[in-house]
Amino acid sequence: MVRIADVAKLANVSTATVSRVLSNTGKVKKETSEKVLAAIKQLNYQPNILARQLRTLETKTILVVVPDISNPFFSKVLRGIEVVADENGYQVLLGDTINKPEHEIAFLDILRQKKADGMILLTARSDRKSLEQLTKEYPVVLACEYIEGAAIPTVSIDNISSARKITEHLIQLQHERIATITGPLHVVLGRDRLKGFQQAMTQYSLPLDQCLIQEGDFTLESGCNQMLKLLALENPPTAVFAANDEMAMGAIKAIKSKGLKVPNDIAVVGFDDIKFASIFEPALTTISQPTFEIGEKAIELLISLINNKPIQKEQYILEDKLIIRESCGKFK
Repeated sequence: MVRIADVAKLANVSTATVSRVLSNTGKVKKETSEKVLAAIKQLNYQPNILARQLRTLETKTILVVVPDISNPFFSKVLRGIEVVADENGYQVLLGDTINKPEHEIAFLDILRQKKADGMILLTARSDRKSLEQLTKEYPVVLACEYIEGAAIPTVSIDNISSARKITEHLIQLQHERIATITGPLHVVLGRDRLKGFQQAMTQYSLPLDQCLIQEGDFTLESGCNQMLKLLALENPPTAVFAANDEMAMGAIKAIKSKGLKVPNDIAVVGFDDIKFASIFEPALTTISQPTFEIGEKAIELLISLINNKPIQKEQYILEDKLIIRESCGKFK
């Protein structure tokens, strides 16, 4: 097995110089660094990661936990995390809770066991006290979801304001009988987007008919099933706000299955602006989240915490954007 001493001998430098080149610390002349890197390549030297971890108590690994890896919304958030992590010499370990809080708790143990230097949670459904206690001991950042009132660094958009904005758009299109397919109401995003919908309806003095509020689970299937329930009403809605794009697409599928047209018969809007939203038929009106930037900011905060650097504030609210496409029609 090739040792660090072999690299040092071939490059005609000390082992300390090789270590500085490998860790990118300390001052090493460019030509010296190039000699070391050439020797590493020639000998195919593989650094002993475990030995480095024991010396530095660092794993150079970040754990990212998502609620559902099959949801395309998370892909660009993860891309933002990965880019900044790579630039700073970290690798990303991905965990999928499959929307089960007990799985989230299990991933927290990975941090306690020091198998990662820090954690980004794109889900926040475990016990608040346990999570707050964990953040006192280890670097943790929440992104997308949050825990109300918790003192944990968080990056998200204002989901209430965003839901209110897209509902107002339907109202401005002169719709009055508007339904919503919510996300799961035990999840903060589901509650917030319902709250924004209700605020807009109340602001414009429109009735909040409880039969027009159906709870989904952020999947295409639930959007389809809940839309079929809405279509079965004696007086169905003329417009529907689905709390994410997958459910909006499911709703459109259900509407088409009944021989109706979107937006001519029923307008549909979604939330998130996933990649498929613009190429779906009809193209989906939705709220665009700055997903890549959410990932970037979350990992930047986490790296600051890992390195004991101060952060300017604990809560970052990034800007969303209403994207108007074909699925809701034009102003009448």
